[in-house]
Amino acid sequence: MKKFPNAFVIIISVILFAWVLTYVIPQGSYQRLIDEQTGHTKVIGNSYQKIDIDHLSPFDLLLAIPNGIKDRADIIVLILLLGGCFFIIEKTGALSEGLNKLVDLLKGKESIALLVVSLMFTAAGASIGLQEEVIAMMPVLLIFGKSLGYNTITVVFMSYGSTVIGSAFSPSNPFGVIIAQQEAGIPLLSGGLFRLFVLLAAFIIWVVYIMRYSKKNRVPKTNMSNLRNTMGIRSKIILTLLCTTFAIVMYGILELNWGFNEMSGSFFALGIASGLIGKLGINKTGEAYVLGFKEMIFAAMIIGLANSISLILKEGMIIDTIVFSLFGPLQNVSATVSGVLMMISHLILHFPIPSYSGQAILTMPILVPLSDLIGLSRQTCVLAYQYGAIMGDMIVPTNGALMAVLAVSGIPYNKWLRLAIKPTLAMLFIGAISILIAVAIGYQ
Repeated sequence: MKKFPNAFVIIISVILFAWVLTYVIPQGSYQRLIDEQTGHTKVIGNSYQKIDIDHLSPFDLLLAIPNGIKDRADIIVLILLLGGCFFIIEKTGALSEGLNKLVDLLKGKESIALLVVSLMFTAAGASIGLQEEVIAMMPVLLIFGKSLGYNTITVVFMSYGSTVIGSAFSPSNPFGVIIAQQEAGIPLLSGGLFRLFVLLAAFIIWVVYIMRYSKKNRVPKTNMSNLRNTMGIRSKIILTLLCTTFAIVMYGILELNWGFNEMSGSFFALGIASGLIGKLGINKTGEAYVLGFKEMIFAAMIIGLANSISLILKEGMIIDTIVFSLFGPLQNVSATVSGVLMMISHLILHFPIPSYSGQAILTMPILVPLSDLIGLSRQTCVLAYQYGAIMGDMIVPTNGALMAVLAVSGIPYNKWLRLAIKPTLAMLFIGAISILIAVAIGYQ
């Protein structure tokens, strides 16, 4: 059997396929206007019409690749600087000493470790929509997982997978729920108690699944006995700074409206400080940063290339046609059926639109009038969006963060899809049940 294509080949193939689709799918567009108060572009519902413009040329296809990378520069910089920061901390020995200490504490308590790590990443996904940041953490997480006897798939499940669960079922994800509620014209953070109960149910089922999988797929524990069991004062200071930086970044995102650039600056400063405290010196700290960049460059480029896909579909003027085709027929069915089909349609739409925040901005103005028409509450409309679109991040190959995590972890996409599809369908089933309950109780 031939080796399955790697992440780079898959993304390039999808880019070419997207370009071909611009010649196959009819061109069309919704009318848009700029909100004078926020400066954001708004889509006008029921304004779709077919248009006829020139198709993208082969040279336009080539230009979409560097343009896609350029448009994701802020995330690429974050991944590079975060990766360099972790590489420096690893070079100081603080990371190894900290991991060794943690493994000693968790000896014989591997299931508790899995539960705690999954809970932490689920909480991070639910609170700040953590996802791309996991890419730079993967090398450290893989070492930690193997020292406890967990294979690579288990490590990705309990880290990246848990962030997707947290983000999808979150009552407060700023890049998902809040944006969707804002576009739907309902109070921000409203309906949180119902979402919290569903998140709890989803998390319990998710953790049970991971634990069952991990027990069936144990690997020999990596021996870390060659590392010293005690941490020096420098290592304690560096790890304390690491935890403090994460706390500052979370506060900045939640309270100060920080973006990727502010996060990048924070971790750059942490990397420099860690190198100097760890007695690497200025030159070796700089060299370590460059080596950290090399470790992350492939994953960073995958993020940019994935963005080229949606860029081609937008410039080819077929994104709106896809949206119209997916959601238009829903007005002919009952509110109950429409809610579930809306979730499935969002999942399908997430293939060409891997940014779930962008998907909310595009679809909510179209779906809100439709929901009002068929008697589906706007709050339930947002549920269908977050369950379908954000859960898509677990499996869609157009999601740069997923493909980057798989690339760093050395997991072929076909193997990941085979193992991730079952728990993903289980989570979507929970989402569908919650939508049915929401319709039945008149969730507002």
